[in-house]
Amino acid sequence: MTAAPELLSRHPAFGGAVSFHRHAAAETACTMRFAVYLPPQAERRRVPVLWYLAGLTCTEETFMIKAGAQRVAAELGLALVAPDTSPRGTPLPGDSDAWDFGIAAGFYLDATEEPWSRHYRMYSYVTRELAAVVEANFPVDARRQGIFGHSMGGHGALTIALKHPERYKSISAFAPIAAPMNCPWGQKAFTGYLGTDRERWRQYDACELMRALPTVAGRPPILVDQGLGDQFLEQQLLPERLEQACKDTGYPLTLRRQAGYDHGYYFISTFMEDHLRHHARALLD
Repeated sequence: MTAAPELLSRHPAFGGAVSFHRHAAAETACTMRFAVYLPPQAERRRVPVLWYLAGLTCTEETFMIKAGAQRVAAELGLALVAPDTSPRGTPLPGDSDAWDFGIAAGFYLDATEEPWSRHYRMYSYVTRELAAVVEANFPVDARRQGIFGHSMGGHGALTIALKHPERYKSISAFAPIAAPMNCPWGQKAFTGYLGTDRERWRQYDACELMRALPTVAGRPPILVDQGLGDQFLEQQLLPERLEQACKDTGYPLTLRRQAGYDHGYYFISTFMEDHLRHHARALLD
């Protein structure tokens, strides 16, 4: 049995409610926090659930406060779930030395290197443990799930969805780290969490996973928005590599390059409605 999470706070919004929770997580061996938005339709029936994975430096609060998603989610009848971005409260040597590694930088993978391997298991936490907690304690329909995210979280959403087509019926991302094996953020995180064997890295790189797919038949189309004023575009995000991988495999991708937009939540909130409706087309059929 999955223990019920502790309710920290609840806030009515657009006929539904945002709530913040914490629970003792086995995968990360520490207390984890997450946020949920339930639309008004959830009072009458189970509703589709859309997972949002946030980026570097963020927490479970960031999306719920900044993204402006609740109004459209209420209209469409979509539940939203936002986990934290790393374990916290289990101090490890060097975990706070840099903003792009350690605390708030879990990269949605399962670490294999010490001292990270005991706690930094965000891939299994999100896909297994938190999924079970949410399904057991909230009125969501586990047969209708989608996933999206921003930056590091966009990387997480793409890789998780590509590895679990049986679960996630819709995918999108805002400015994802599209090819982490080929950018400084990804190389730093992968070396620290996974070691120097680059073969281990491939399972967490969307472009590598894309090219390894046995078939793209039946896979949900991907929507990506990328701001052309993004300060991380050329060195860290590399959307052109994802675009080429999709072209090479025939995977359906819509990559929208948005003039003037940067990497932040003004950009995300501008195109949030488009993404929610993208997911709704798959989850509400």
